[in-house]
Amino acid sequence: MRRGPKLLLAMIVLGVMLAAGGWSWWQGRQARLPEGIAFGNGRLEAEQVDVATQYAGRVVEILAREGEMVEAGQVLARMDTAELEAQLRQAEAEVRRFRHSVEEALALLEQRRGEALLAARNLDRTLRLASQGHAPQQTVDRQRTEARSAEAARDAAARHVEALRDAVEAAEAGVQRLDQQIRDASLRAPRTGRVQYRLAQPGEVLAPGGKLLTILDLGDVHMTIFLPARAAGRLAIGAEARLVLDAVPETPLPGRVSFVAARAQFTPRQVETREERENLMYRVRVKLPPALLRRYEDQVKVGITGLAYVRLDPETRWPDHLQSRLTEADWWGG
Repeated sequence: MRRGPKLLLAMIVLGVMLAAGGWSWWQGRQARLPEGIAFGNGRLEAEQVDVATQYAGRVVEILAREGEMVEAGQVLARMDTAELEAQLRQAEAEVRRFRHSVEEALALLEQRRGEALLAARNLDRTLRLASQGHAPQQTVDRQRTEARSAEAARDAAARHVEALRDAVEAAEAGVQRLDQQIRDASLRAPRTGRVQYRLAQPGEVLAPGGKLLTILDLGDVHMTIFLPARAAGRLAIGAEARLVLDAVPETPLPGRVSFVAARAQFTPRQVETREERENLMYRVRVKLPPALLRRYEDQVKVGITGLAYVRLDPETRWPDHLQSRLTEADWWGG
């Protein structure tokens, strides 16, 4: 029980020593660079996109392998659609039935319109005769009632036609929904990239949202580094950068700053002294040009460690060891 506070104190002291050592290493490395250039270490990362099911179902086949390059829109997997196709046939039969009912209802409507027109004409003639004293009031009342009944039957037939047309529209919407579900059962690549993981096998039954594949979007490859406040405060979005990977240290790669965090990372909420403020570290993202990634997509690999150098001052010249044939080309299209 007595060793607990001592162990905690030792761990805190060790953490402070490591942080101080890291800061001293950064300062020493920075001293060998021009004033307008800063750097940090990190690893290549890429946006990950999951290919998942929209509806529950059984996996029939998966057409992509791990490590394979796929194009946006390419079919990567297919789900079982036997039940959906049966439902689609049933819905199409419903559409045909309702359309036939509409035709019958239209014919009945024409009949009711004719009957209403005839009843109205008979009433008109009887009213003229009654005004001349040649038709009794009883006949007038009867034909007036018949005319109203015929109009009501006509209006009811018209409403029945509209109801059946609505039923046809609803049935057609059901057909479109099932047809879309069948198309969605062919899972396509949302982006161009490399298959990183295969998460399911043919024959498995997945719930809605079940993941089958994970794709790395090699059009968005970047490295995240951390810079102190003094450097991050001078860094502009879009500033030029250089990436030196441990795998190919002799070939610096061009890059640009695409993100600078608005808040410091892993620091106390309240920072009182100037020394603490200067030691704050801010997250910075350096992005590789998409044109370069497309040119060398077969060689792009995430997880590779390296260093990212960023230019704080646009007037500062890049040192020779951060120049290469790749940094001389315009990969950003102006």
